[in-house]
Amino acid sequence: MKTAIFVAALMAAAPAFAQATPAPAPAAPAPAAPASDAKFNLDTPLQDIVADEKGKAVIEKHFPGMIALPEYEMFKAISLTQLQPYSNGKITDEMLAATAKDLAEIK
Repeated sequence: MKTAIFVAALMAAAPAFAQATPAPAPAAPAPAAPASDAKFNLDTPLQDIVADEKGKAVIEKHFPGMIALPEYEMFKAISLTQLQPYSNGKITDEMLAATAKDLAEIK
């Protein structure tokens, strides 16, 4: 349910994606993905993560229902790191850290 609210808020701000103005910088830097031979990290576009069965499971675990929403088509080409500033605090650094940990385990 929280994801649905987040995405609804994100879609309300969708015109901001079309503007030439650069996206605002996050208040705090997102946790860095550990240097490894991991297949995915927080800077990988969502559509690439979701194309992999294990990656899709990680996204569903941390953001349940996100990829089932029709609005997913509007933001699937960007990464979680890029999406965070538009989430109005709904994607927290803690959520990203937990997601990064699980993504790092996919080789």
